[in-house]
Amino acid sequence: MTEDELQTLIEDATADFAIGDAETALAKLTRATAAAPQSFEAWHALAEVNFSLRRLDAALAAADRGHALRPSDLFINTTLSRIWMERGDKARAEHFGAQAKIADWKEQLKNPPPPDASGLR
Repeated sequence: MTEDELQTLIEDATADFAIGDAETALAKLTRATAAAPQSFEAWHALAEVNFSLRRLDAALAAADRGHALRPSDLFINTTLSRIWMERGDKARAEHFGAQAKIADWKEQLKNPPPPDASGLR
């Protein structure tokens, strides 16, 4: 599967989920992760769809795979925080929430917002 085909498959799955066809979305994302196990985007999308369906074990498994690929990513850490909160593990949820905040701060330091009209940030 080419990168373009993979991206199209993930986007199609996201669209399927958005219109309420969760099972088709899951099938496409499962196909994407099988064809490209190194695809962070596919694992993250699979985690989010499973989380939305309250399939917490499947969501956690997919999120863990995504996290292994990009451990400092803001979005996967946020997803893991939400999953752990739903599972009732506040300590783990807070850990991943803190990691998400750190990732956000690092991004803000790399890309500071432009000054406003008053010259202040």
